[in-house]
Amino acid sequence: MSRLSVIGIGYRPLDEKGRQILMDARAIFASQRLAAVFSRYNEYESVRDRMQVINSVDETIDAIRQSLIETDSRADSETDSRPVVLLASGDPLFFGIGRRAIAEFGQENIEILPDLSSVQLAFSRIGIPWDDALLMSLHGGPNPEKRRKLKYDLEDLPLLVRSHSKICMLTDREKNPTAIASFLYASNIRHKLLIYVCEKLGYPEEKITKGTAEEIAGLSFSDPNVVIVMKDDADIDKSIPGGLPLFGLSEDAISHSRGLITKDEVRAVAIHKLKLFTGCTVWDIGAGSGSVSLEISRICPGSEVYAVEKDAEQLAHIRKNQTTFEAANITIVNGMAPDILSRLPAPQRVFIGGSTGRLQDIIAFIDKCMRAGIVVIMATMLDTLHEGITCLEQAGFLVSVSEVTVSRSRPVAGRLHMSGLNPIFIISGEKNI
Repeated sequence: MSRLSVIGIGYRPLDEKGRQILMDARAIFASQRLAAVFSRYNEYESVRDRMQVINSVDETIDAIRQSLIETDSRADSETDSRPVVLLASGDPLFFGIGRRAIAEFGQENIEILPDLSSVQLAFSRIGIPWDDALLMSLHGGPNPEKRRKLKYDLEDLPLLVRSHSKICMLTDREKNPTAIASFLYASNIRHKLLIYVCEKLGYPEEKITKGTAEEIAGLSFSDPNVVIVMKDDADIDKSIPGGLPLFGLSEDAISHSRGLITKDEVRAVAIHKLKLFTGCTVWDIGAGSGSVSLEISRICPGSEVYAVEKDAEQLAHIRKNQTTFEAANITIVNGMAPDILSRLPAPQRVFIGGSTGRLQDIIAFIDKCMRAGIVVIMATMLDTLHEGITCLEQAGFLVSVSEVTVSRSRPVAGRLHMSGLNPIFIISGEKNI
């Protein structure tokens, strides 16, 4: 396949290599917005007759593919062997079309020539280092019916603000600065926030606006723009509510009743066995007070955690804990497993803390929707241990078992004595594709 050159524009003049590729290009593809940006470049008049302006990403990809096919079919023609160019915004590989282009045409067939990214320019405009910032995109695409799934969304901001001193967001017309600031203001976040909105970076009408969430929520802004949210200097080292640890919440800190909570030591082992990763989807079945969901949401903020519980009292505890710890990435699911599970996205990790006698049906359902992943089951009874092992093995999981026996110290007559808790079996099942 012929080579596609993806050239970033918007902030600096083209270098000699980029200029030469454009001058030699057989076809140049750009969106309407980027065509308008490129019209300010010195090279525009020389190549405008070879430009194709298409606003749909899918249509642009199809047109590029057709152009490359035509180029390959006429490889003996000097004219038709010239490069094909796609103009991109800033750095094409930073939440840009570069990722899609590589997926469509192959890494070996693409050359990327980046400009500055909008994030680099935004932080340079406000004069603040950005190597410690969380970078994220809220740009879901122009078509509301085909909006891409984002790693983070507005609902994740309270949790992310708690964990990061600086967050930089690429926006779109729906998830815009006003919507972001309004959500933050309505969330009653404990930290004092400062928001920068960097509008139309690189354009003659470029503008930087600074204000609180309440102030920014009352304004409107032009596209494109970048939003930077920062905690006040006094808050930077106070990122965890109440000074609580990122991992290792105690039973006393978590709302629960009648001792119905996964004990601290057992919770630690179970979460270790889950082998979590950034962005994973986790089901916590029989979530109880939500202690496992809560710990996962805090140590893995990019994850999606679904706390499945049927008991009204326990659901109230989960909701209270979610609010207390600003666990925005927990979705509370009221219902009985496995009946309710069909409504959820397929998981990569599953923790089963309770099954109400339906463990076999639950594992059978998991087996149907999870091609690869890990299931961890907590068992207190020998028959549950046997059933869990049998069902996982029949479903093709590689099974291992750990017995967790915990003794805790307690004062007796001025001295520490050890008191044992009931042993717990942790069953871990792992399946690869």
